[in-house]
Amino acid sequence: MRLGVFDSGVGGLSVLKSLLQAKFFKECIYYGDTARVPYGVKDKETIIKFSLEALDFFKKEKVDMLIIACNTVSAYALEILRANASFPVIGVIDAGILAVKNSLKNKDSKILVIATQATVNSHAYKQGLLKSGFFHIEEKATGLFVPMVEEGILKGKFLNSAFDYYFSGLSFKPDALILACTHFPLIAQSLQNYFGEKTKLIHSGEAIVWQLNQEYTLAKIQQESIVKFYASSDVEKLKKIAKLWL
Repeated sequence: MRLGVFDSGVGGLSVLKSLLQAKFFKECIYYGDTARVPYGVKDKETIIKFSLEALDFFKKEKVDMLIIACNTVSAYALEILRANASFPVIGVIDAGILAVKNSLKNKDSKILVIATQATVNSHAYKQGLLKSGFFHIEEKATGLFVPMVEEGILKGKFLNSAFDYYFSGLSFKPDALILACTHFPLIAQSLQNYFGEKTKLIHSGEAIVWQLNQEYTLAKIQQESIVKFYASSDVEKLKKIAKLWL
């Protein structure tokens, strides 16, 4: 099978890494809209417009399935993308909610969602979690984490100061922390250290792999997947980051 992975920039590489480790697909086509990143501060109509343009790219690449690695696109454009595609289109939000349901059996569990401002404004995670019977949910826009990750600040005092800035006012210590931005898995260990081992971290890439295992019959391949990288701007920079992250 030929898989497409779409993200607004480089963050979706964390999802691609999980997919490559799962060894489901012979070929993976990654496209990052690096010329117009970030999506997390844009309005809904713009996000939908850019997402449909990306869908046209994947149609030309003749993919068999498309993973929307971007939480913001998953929040605002997923249904429109599905309506305009002849292949399955899977978003990280549904996968994340399924992962929470699988991980937390106690409906009184406290859940913290950290994301971009646009994803938080959509309340997509909160609405999905409420429908699943969870009621102790807090959403927090933590946009500063994105440039910090891209600058390679993955641990240390500076990052911990940002944690204090965002999390010092929380009303509870979370039982689960949803990393609702694809950059955030790169600071997962630092977040785990900050909140403690009892807090379950929900990683978009791992959640997507779990969903694929549950909902699709995908045979494991023996060889390494062929990966092709595309970007709307500076594809060589994307490839360099991919070498580091993957």
